[in-house]
Amino acid sequence: MEKDAKIYIAGHRGMVGSSIYRLLEEKGFTNLLVRTSKELDLRNQQDVFEFFEKEKPDYVFLAAAKVGGIVANNTYRADFLYENLAIQNNVIHASHVNEVNKLMFLGSSCIYPKLAPQPLKETYLLTGELEPTNEPYAIAKIAGIKMCESYRDQYNSRFISVMPTNLYGKNDNYHPQNSHVLPALISRFHEAKLSGASEVTIWGTGTPLREFLYADDLAEACLFLMENYEEKEFVNIGTGTDISIKDLATLIKETVGFEGEIKFDTSKPDGTPRKLMDVSKLSELGWKYKIPLEKGIQLAYEDFLKNN
Repeated sequence: MEKDAKIYIAGHRGMVGSSIYRLLEEKGFTNLLVRTSKELDLRNQQDVFEFFEKEKPDYVFLAAAKVGGIVANNTYRADFLYENLAIQNNVIHASHVNEVNKLMFLGSSCIYPKLAPQPLKETYLLTGELEPTNEPYAIAKIAGIKMCESYRDQYNSRFISVMPTNLYGKNDNYHPQNSHVLPALISRFHEAKLSGASEVTIWGTGTPLREFLYADDLAEACLFLMENYEEKEFVNIGTGTDISIKDLATLIKETVGFEGEIKFDTSKPDGTPRKLMDVSKLSELGWKYKIPLEKGIQLAYEDFLKNN
């Protein structure tokens, strides 16, 4: 990408979009295009089409989405399906109509079948049933991948897709009901520490295995792929290593400095037993993550203290 190219970052206030924005600024890109959700509702087709027709971006990072953890995904099923489909449809089609040079669509590791073999290879998409608790969100993301592939097939559009693993970092969502597991645990252990609580109860058994990538590492991978990857098939982005929820909770507890007990409510669902990305494709292209989980959690907690 040229340093003066007009680059639209959809979702620049979210954790992923803001990481991409900061990185592009640091790398000397001078023509970054952003709009808040109040300035531009990506669910509104007419507004999106007028924006693209006026601004004519050269490159698009589609990081805007309605996101949340297991509780939010399972509670607001219609919202997750409708809003994500609307955002994707509008931005991808407007990019095609206005001849955007290249677009990157950011998906999610929840696209894979619940019981797919581990680690998750890109070829496992659509080979089995999805995890029921986040099926609407997963279906929307799968549709986004297929939309990019289809526009490439029919119109030769330079639309690529990437599948990040579980993410955390600066500007994360720490809402007690609507956040993902890692930021939710940071918030809960911090509150328990302040209140002097003797224990923190976590949903499930603590045995599910999850992989976590610091959002600044994801931004580096996205820029690398935007500049170096041209294939139709989507690319997994992750660390290639995982940790149990129990061990993650212990690590966060120690980082926060909470001295009470961790308890598990086994009447609540665990979700997918394991979600580990096969990142061999990305590794072969020449990219690897830099920030280990321990350091990343410390950075995330510092950001939490600063902004909450």
